[in-house]
Amino acid sequence: MKRDNRRGRRALAVGAAALGAALVMSGCSGSDSDASGDGTLVFGITADPAQMIPWTATSEQAIQVLSQIYSPLLNTDENSAPVAGLADLPKVSDDGKTYTFTLKDGLTFTDGSALDSEDVKYTYDTIMDPASSASSASYFGSVASVEAPDPTTVVVTLKQPDASFVSGLSLVNTSIVPSDVDVKSLETKPVGSGPYAFESRKANESLTLKRNDDYYAGKPGAPTLEFRIIPDDQAMVSALKTGSVHLAVFDNPVTAKSATSNEVKTTPVESLQYHVLQLRADSPVLSDVNVRLAIQCAISRQDVVDTAALGAGDVTGPITSPEYKSDPQAQPCPDKDVAKAKSYLAKAGKPNGFELNLMTSQGLYSTAVDEAQNVQAQLGEIGIKVKVDSLDSNAYVEKWLAGDFDAAIAQNAGSADPNTMYARYFTTGGSYNKVAGYRSPELDKLFADGIATTDVEQRKAVYTQVSDQLVDNAAWIWLFTPQEFVASNTGVKDLETRTDASLSMLWKASIS
Repeated sequence: MKRDNRRGRRALAVGAAALGAALVMSGCSGSDSDASGDGTLVFGITADPAQMIPWTATSEQAIQVLSQIYSPLLNTDENSAPVAGLADLPKVSDDGKTYTFTLKDGLTFTDGSALDSEDVKYTYDTIMDPASSASSASYFGSVASVEAPDPTTVVVTLKQPDASFVSGLSLVNTSIVPSDVDVKSLETKPVGSGPYAFESRKANESLTLKRNDDYYAGKPGAPTLEFRIIPDDQAMVSALKTGSVHLAVFDNPVTAKSATSNEVKTTPVESLQYHVLQLRADSPVLSDVNVRLAIQCAISRQDVVDTAALGAGDVTGPITSPEYKSDPQAQPCPDKDVAKAKSYLAKAGKPNGFELNLMTSQGLYSTAVDEAQNVQAQLGEIGIKVKVDSLDSNAYVEKWLAGDFDAAIAQNAGSADPNTMYARYFTTGGSYNKVAGYRSPELDKLFADGIATTDVEQRKAVYTQVSDQLVDNAAWIWLFTPQEFVASNTGVKDLETRTDASLSMLWKASIS
């Protein structure tokens, strides 16, 4: 009966939308030309986002686009802490196992249909289904059940307390999708409840979104939002200066400076993201910890920052979350030590080095190829012959998700909560463990301990041990956190810049 009732509401809502459109066309409704935006706001991105279902999105470009089409259950504030979104912050039972969320009244998807608790349950159940291969499945690792007792109530029961659970519900990868729209169709025509509705797509050229006048958080500023794909940084700079693009994000300080003019301003923002040399211990060539430690000791991370990122970044350890941040010097060889690197190679029985395949991306972010070449040169000093495979963005993402590589240069998202950052990579059942290629019983226990309490000091102690485990075993080589630069045309109004150049507040912006 619930399903039939939902379809009735859906038909009614769509019918009402169609009637409204007919009234506009017949001249019975006023024009919206005097709204807060007068034209199309154009955001330049460097690669075509191939992933259009929220729980599949991994590339920054896909996240940027989907953040405008979909809404997660919760939002974040300027400090990346969860706040109310589609639902209020939950009421939590005394034992920390039951979370009760109350949805706002009158929520709708951009096709005009109602968004209720059944859609939330459907979304979360789908993410938890192994068949979905959801990147966000690990956020629900503690969940026993999701129930929808009435249209505005969602009750999530956990198997054990999980201090990081709410954090995961504020991310694009857990955004709510309609329960009665075929998932496959969302790949070509997304239907969300975000500030903009999908309008059209030209492969490798652009995606066009239209304002969602029924967006629950307020009326979006621009009537149309276009994401224009421009892989080349200098072409992006030219587009900004001519006004054919109004907004872009750069991670190269020289490019950002060259974009700055009377018409374009650039704003630096801090980042929780991290650039990393991923070493897959599952790969035979990297299975010996001494080999990985040799690589760690052979690399000057500051040299990578200075050479590849032109100084726009800070050397980092694994955890970038402000309250739990790793000490970047707390690792074997905090600074480059060629002699020690060679001694590790000798312990591994490879005193003359070996060959290593390293993949990197073109288009996902501007410094990737330069980072790979810098690592190639540094490892060559200890006899490791690195073959760099530079792939287009879609091919890179495909191989990365499949764990089909030995080593990779990557830029990964950070989080205010370290469990949200890393449980999906470094726990045995983590949704990205195949990508990480490293796990251990010690890490499984530490990650379980880290979510068992909400006490920040106790959690700090646990995540310090997590960080130590990762660097002492050279699971990956953490390089640096980047500085990013938001470039905007001076005609852009009401733009709110946030950490990681997040576009969560882009909906308020418009172009004069």
